[in-house]
Amino acid sequence: MSEIAVIGAGYVGLTTAACMSHLGHEVACVDVVPEKIERLRRGDVPILEAGLDELVQEGLRSALLHFSLDAAGAVAQAEFVYLCVPTPQGLDGSADLSYIEDAAREIGPFLQPEAIVINKSTVPVGSTRVVEQALGRGDVPVVSNPEFLREGSAVHDFMHPDRVVIGADDQGAAIRVAGLYLGMAAPLQVTDPASAETIKYASNAFLATKISFVNAIAAVCEAVGADVNDVVLGMGYDKRIGNAFLRPGPGWGGSCFPKDSRALVRIAEDAGYDFDLLKGVITVNDEQFERVTDKIVTRAGGSVEGRRVAAWGLTFKARTDDTRDSPSIEILRRLRARGALIRAYDPAVPRSTEDDRLADIEVVDDPYAACADAEVLAVLTEWDELKWLDFDKVAETMAAPRVVDARNLLDRNTLVRRGFEYEGIGRT
Repeated sequence: MSEIAVIGAGYVGLTTAACMSHLGHEVACVDVVPEKIERLRRGDVPILEAGLDELVQEGLRSALLHFSLDAAGAVAQAEFVYLCVPTPQGLDGSADLSYIEDAAREIGPFLQPEAIVINKSTVPVGSTRVVEQALGRGDVPVVSNPEFLREGSAVHDFMHPDRVVIGADDQGAAIRVAGLYLGMAAPLQVTDPASAETIKYASNAFLATKISFVNAIAAVCEAVGADVNDVVLGMGYDKRIGNAFLRPGPGWGGSCFPKDSRALVRIAEDAGYDFDLLKGVITVNDEQFERVTDKIVTRAGGSVEGRRVAAWGLTFKARTDDTRDSPSIEILRRLRARGALIRAYDPAVPRSTEDDRLADIEVVDDPYAACADAEVLAVLTEWDELKWLDFDKVAETMAAPRVVDARNLLDRNTLVRRGFEYEGIGRT
């Protein structure tokens, strides 16, 4: 058992802390928001993530997991300190390192000699050196250990990783960090800090590239009369391609892909390389938002000015309550700019939400209520429960039974038999 401090009780930090306590380590998880810490001490997890509630409650019962506002006290006893603080996008597209630098400066004086500080936040190449300088401790090595967690399956991804990447100049420190993951049936890659930091950005950029590619192929399918579902099925059988992230949709978003893609473009520019390919991926994604918006407007009769649009889905993906950089909200924002009146439903977003991103959108707690008097229904997030609703009731509720299925989630033939005008992505 090791003593671990986790700085930051956000999505990555809380998952890391809960999973590490589950593995038998004693973990102190620190945050600066008193209300969040009080909730967590009660076992009340503020984010929707499968299995995380159970792990937090297990850690509290075993007394292996603690929550605190005292960073200095937490790191004073720790052998390992994970930095899991935000690295938001700056105005120029680069990652803002101010939070991670502030955290390093705060804990530096209180660290044990030979403690190891671990960068878990997504940080630009060279950030290991930045943290070393902010710590001001020559006796404390800094290691890069990027996270590869998918929202909605983060606990599973942590406990069953595809790989564990450790970037360190100090091989002794790398071996000690690797010891935290003993027993996990996953490849372990030990490399230098710059390579570890690049692996994280390159992975997210490649996944974003696959999504933009399949959305572009969907546009080609619509133009030539092909069905994108059949096309990607045929592509996915090729082992060199695989079927992961080959599902067309409204565009990619969330807390990672937009920020990390733009940050990698900026990292490349700062190093003297013009990453035109990744710039194109970002451009295609923005075009996809507009293409889906146009589909909805066209299906509503050519204009949404003063007309009711129903939306199913506000989160950037299913099985999470995260609306950050959500394609759904971006498309609804564009519809609002064209004069649409929007009523939306999402099973993870309550009517009482105070999310500023939804200020001009009426959020309801019932999918049928969202459809009342709507000229068109837009399906924007791939919640499975939406497939099993009563579509005769949906049709009766709407002003006209029209659907734009931006996730190709619903059964097209079933809806057409019920009198709907149906339009998907890449399907004629």
